[in-house]
Amino acid sequence: MDDKYDARSIKVLKGLEAVRKRPGMYIGSTGKRGLHHLIYEVVDNSIDEALAGYCDTIRVTINEDGSVEVEDNGRGIPVDTHPEMGKSALEVVMTTLHAGGKFSKDSYKISGGLHGVGVSVVNALSEWLEVFVYRNGKVYKQRYERGNATTRVELVGEADKTGTLVKFAPDPEIFSTTDFDSDIVEKRLQELAFLNPGLKIIFEDKRRNYRKVFKYEGGISQFVEYLNRGKKPLHEVVKIRGIHNDILVDVALQYTTSDSENILAYANNIKTIDGGTHVTAFKTTLTRLMNEYGRKLGYLKKSQLFSGEDVREGLTTVISVLIKNPEFEGQTKSKLGNEEALEAVSKVVREKLKEHFDIHQIDLKRILDKVQRAMRAREAARKAREMIKRKNILENTSLPGKLADCSSSDLERTELFIVEGDSAGGSAKQARDREFQAILPLRGKILNVEKATFDKLLKNEQINNIIVAIGTGIGDSFDISKLRYGKVIIMTDADIDGAHIRTLLLTLFYRYMRPLVETGRIYIALPPLYKVNVGKMDHYLYSDEELREFLESLDGKRYMVQRYKGLGEMNPEQLWQTTMNPEKRRIVRVEIEDAEEADTLFEILLGNDTANRREFIERHALNVTNLDI
Repeated sequence: MDDKYDARSIKVLKGLEAVRKRPGMYIGSTGKRGLHHLIYEVVDNSIDEALAGYCDTIRVTINEDGSVEVEDNGRGIPVDTHPEMGKSALEVVMTTLHAGGKFSKDSYKISGGLHGVGVSVVNALSEWLEVFVYRNGKVYKQRYERGNATTRVELVGEADKTGTLVKFAPDPEIFSTTDFDSDIVEKRLQELAFLNPGLKIIFEDKRRNYRKVFKYEGGISQFVEYLNRGKKPLHEVVKIRGIHNDILVDVALQYTTSDSENILAYANNIKTIDGGTHVTAFKTTLTRLMNEYGRKLGYLKKSQLFSGEDVREGLTTVISVLIKNPEFEGQTKSKLGNEEALEAVSKVVREKLKEHFDIHQIDLKRILDKVQRAMRAREAARKAREMIKRKNILENTSLPGKLADCSSSDLERTELFIVEGDSAGGSAKQARDREFQAILPLRGKILNVEKATFDKLLKNEQINNIIVAIGTGIGDSFDISKLRYGKVIIMTDADIDGAHIRTLLLTLFYRYMRPLVETGRIYIALPPLYKVNVGKMDHYLYSDEELREFLESLDGKRYMVQRYKGLGEMNPEQLWQTTMNPEKRRIVRVEIEDAEEADTLFEILLGNDTANRREFIERHALNVTNLDI
C-alpha cells in the first residue's frame, strides 16, 4: 500500500468538475428539491434582466421529453470575445464558476442567483444544454454536454428581437429523479410574478397540455390577497414601501379571522425560507408597535404584554427586500444575514405603519381586538395545560390500557405500531415480536387537530393515549429525551379511510410533535394490496404494477387473486410476514423536504377553506393511484 503523500496527491478539479463531484454544495441536494433548483437558477438570470429594466416577459416550458426551456426578452448574453479569457463571453458565463454580469456593478445593481455560479452550475448538472442568444439582429447558438462545450458559438440566423433562450435536460447520472413537478415550478413562477409587478411569466407543461400566464400589476398586495383567499379578512391589505440606505423595503400585510400566521419573506426575489434579519426586524417592530397601541388605547393592563405569537395570530404577510450586496447563510440562500436590512425594515415598517394606523383607526382597533383575544386564549391554554399536568395526564406514568407494550427498553430497536381498528390491533398483537414491538390500536378516526383548539386536543382520549404511549409530551412540553420508541409506525388499511387516518396522524405529529418527523422517527407501514395464490404458494404484491408484472411471469399457470381492503383480512401470521417482519416488510420514513409546502398542504387538506381544498382535489384527481370508492 502506497502511503506517500505529496503534491501529486492533491487533486485539482478543473472547470465545472467540482460541481459534478459535489453537486449538493451548489444546489442543496440531488433529489427533487435540487432538481427544481436548476429551473430557478436559469429563471433568476431572466429576473435579473427584469430588475435591471430590460425584460418584461419570461417563458418557461417543460417539454414532452422532460427537458426545459427558459426564454426572456432581455438584452441577451454577450457573445463577443472576453478580453481576459480569449473566448466568447457566452461560453465563459456557461462554463466558469463566479463569472457573470452580476459581478460588475455597472451591469446589475440588484441580482439574485447563486452568487454568480447559477447558470454554470445548471450547465454542469445537465446531460445537455443549448443556449440561443438573440442580439444585434442575429441568433447565436452553442451546445454543451455535462458542462463542456461541444460546439463553438455559431451564428445561426437573423433575429428581430433580443433575449436569451436556454434549453436543458437534467443529468440522470446526478439526480435521483429527473421528473419535474409542474405544481412546484408553477408555484415558484407565480411567486416571481407577484414579486415583480407588471412582469409577465408564461408557464407551459407540454406533457399535460397545460398553460398558465401570470401577471400582477398589484405586486405583493395581490400576493397577500391570493394567500388569504377563502379566509375572512379584517381589513384591506396594508401596503408598506420605502427606501432606507439604498435598501428597498416592500411589505404587504392583512389580518384575517383565522388562527394561523403566514409570513413569506424574500430578498432579491429569493425566498428566504429560514427568515433572517428582514423577518426578525418585521416581527420585532410589529410586536413593539402593537404593544404601544395596546397600552395607549386601553387594551393592556400595566402588567400585561402582547407576545409575538399574539400579535401574529391570523396575520398574512409578504416581506420583500432588494439589497445591493445580499449576504445569505448557506449556498441555497435560506436565510438573510445583512444587518443593514434589519435597520431598513425596522425603520420603514414602523414609520409607514404608524402613518397608516393614525389614519385608519377602525382597522387598528379591529386588529387590537384580534390580538387581545389571542392573548386571552394563550393564557387560557396555559392554565389548561397546567391543570392537566396537575391531574397528571400529560406526564401520566400509567400507560394506556389498550397499549400492548414491548419488553425491550433499547430505544434504537423498539417500535410502536399505531394500528387502525381493534380487529387489526388484535391481529397485530398476536403477530408482533413482543420483545421490541408495541401495539396501540385506534378506534375510528382521531380528532382533526388542524381545526381543534389546544385544550380540546388535550381532552381527546385517543390523542392522549398516543401522547402518553410515545412519552415525549406535545407542544411547549415536548421533550424528545423522553421518547419511548425509536420508530413510530402508522399502520392503516390501504383504502381511503386508512389514508384519511394517516393524514390525521401526520398532522398531529407535524403540528405538535414535529421533532419526531424532523429526526426521522415517523414511518408508514405498507401492507400488501394483493395476495396471489399459485398452487400451494401465496405471493404478496404491493402495487398494481407489481401485480401486473407477476401475473405476466406466470406463463399460463393457474392462479387466484385476492385484493386486500383491510389489515383485518390477514391472519396474524400473514400480517407478520407481510407488514411487521423487519426482514421482509416495507415501511416508508416520513421526511420534510420543504416544511412550508407541508404546512400549506395540511392547511389545504384539513383546514376550513373548502374552496381551496376542492381546487386542490380537482387539479390532482387524474394523478391519484389506488383510489377506493
